[in-house]
Amino acid sequence: MMRCVLPLVFMAASVQAQSVKLAADEIEILLSGNTAIGVWDDVPYRQYFGDDGVTIFAQDGTRSARGEWRVDMDADEYQSIWAGDGNWEGWFVMEYAGDWFWVSKTTPPSPFSMLDGEQLVAD
Repeated sequence: MMRCVLPLVFMAASVQAQSVKLAADEIEILLSGNTAIGVWDDVPYRQYFGDDGVTIFAQDGTRSARGEWRVDMDADEYQSIWAGDGNWEGWFVMEYAGDWFWVSKTTPPSPFSMLDGEQLVAD
């Protein structure tokens, strides 16, 4: 009996531990009108994603940056462009074990959390 149950337990555990790449519509629902919080270059940040395509990136000790954001429906990725940038930069959004991650082709996964609404200032 244990020989049958043990493989099922390992299979269930491995399914739960798999990362999932969000589809475009899931990214849009997750980000629209909400604030991501995380750490970028060893500095905590907050980034708000307005329903109108405006995004605001805020870190302690620096001036907030205003940019634009969108979701590429064909590539299933979040994209942003900031003042002075020539091109949109794309990121995949992944979920792993209940946590969110920004993932690009050039950087390691960067974890973040989501807050409802615009919360650029910490309580």
